[in-house]
Amino acid sequence: MDGMLENDIQAVVDADRAHIWHHLTQHKPFETADPRIIIEGKGMRVWDQNGKEYLDAVSGGVWTVNVGYGREQIADAVRDQLVKLCYFAQSAGSVAGSQFAEKLISKMPGMSRVYTTNSGSEANEKAFKMIRQIAHKKYGGEKYKILYRDRDYHGGTLATMSAGGQDERNMQYGPFAPGFVRVPHCMEYRKDELGLGHLSGREFGIAAANLIEEVILREGPETVGGLCLEPVTAGGGVITPPEGYWERVQEICKQYDILLHIDEVVCGIGRTGTWFGYQQYGIQPDFVTMAKGVASGYAAIALCVTTEEVFEMFKSDPTDKLDHFRDISTFGGCVAGPAAALENMKIIEDEGLLENCDAMGARMMGNLQALMEKHEIIGDVRGKGLFLGAELVKDRVTKEPVEEKDVMAVVAECGAQGLIIGASNRSIPGRNNVLCFSPALIVTPEDVDLITETVDRALTKVFG
Repeated sequence: MDGMLENDIQAVVDADRAHIWHHLTQHKPFETADPRIIIEGKGMRVWDQNGKEYLDAVSGGVWTVNVGYGREQIADAVRDQLVKLCYFAQSAGSVAGSQFAEKLISKMPGMSRVYTTNSGSEANEKAFKMIRQIAHKKYGGEKYKILYRDRDYHGGTLATMSAGGQDERNMQYGPFAPGFVRVPHCMEYRKDELGLGHLSGREFGIAAANLIEEVILREGPETVGGLCLEPVTAGGGVITPPEGYWERVQEICKQYDILLHIDEVVCGIGRTGTWFGYQQYGIQPDFVTMAKGVASGYAAIALCVTTEEVFEMFKSDPTDKLDHFRDISTFGGCVAGPAAALENMKIIEDEGLLENCDAMGARMMGNLQALMEKHEIIGDVRGKGLFLGAELVKDRVTKEPVEEKDVMAVVAECGAQGLIIGASNRSIPGRNNVLCFSPALIVTPEDVDLITETVDRALTKVFG
């Protein structure tokens, strides 16, 4: 850490306690204890107000800082852009916006149009609105239903929570928007919950996808317009899809004329070892939404990307005042976002971070599998690239989850030892039992080993 703030740090802490409403946080403890304030970050390390150093294994707490902290190249690009032009509504274009869109689309064969917004939730809502408008333009408003998957998460607005497969996150926020229908998850580890315990591998993957078809047939294919899925389920337990699953999903969407919306808010921009998670599975979506890693947190930016076929539907009749996509995202006009995102992509290319993600992801998976051999409390490890999870269970045969408080005790013990990790929490009743790891794409072998060694010690302390 370069040094503390010039002013009295306690004054900052007091101001935080008096005025800041922290995300996902119960504030009662702050009446007698200080909130944590992160003062500085460099590479993969951050420092709090007390000077304590942490190795950040979750990229800013929520899968965001993909290229690490302290990137002057990005900061300089943002500063230069802000001086030249900070903002203009997206009803007009910008130099940075055009250059970034061209660069992004070059990494997304089959996609062509970029709609800029300011958050992942908003990007997903744009896709929902497009699907609904297409339903009215092509199908007399009938094909309006949007399917979403159990355990998937798409945002914190009421519309995205209506498509939220994490019931505990949704509690006390209803009623929700109509027309959103849930389909089953595809976690092979818990295949008994789906009535598919007798299947495994590709057979299970195809059968899990066929459960989506069953929902479509029950609802009526003529009423279903879109299917929204994460390529790898994130906060719902780091669930990697089984072999055969995505291939069958694509077939189902084509068979029933359903638009496929892939939510890449977490997986996008390198997290799984390819530019986008869906590219691991050879599918062609109609919509791709992204946010967190797009600019690695150096500026706020999110995107809804579509095919040219989708785009063409919104300009078919210029005499119809309702024919275009009648939508605006105010801060989608901030030019710092695309300026930062362009430099972020250059860093990933120049430093070979996709390749590093593959190599370090394989190393970390191996380390976690070794921990699984040592600790009976680990029932399953899974993931793709540098997006990994370890599910904790009381018994490997029954797969009974450990209690959430014990999972959080592991997280706390890692924190005490200078490591920040994540966990599925307050998301799925009785299923908040997965440790989550998403270190920056710059992670080294030494960092990977330190992460898993610290988790090893924490598991031993909490569970024996």
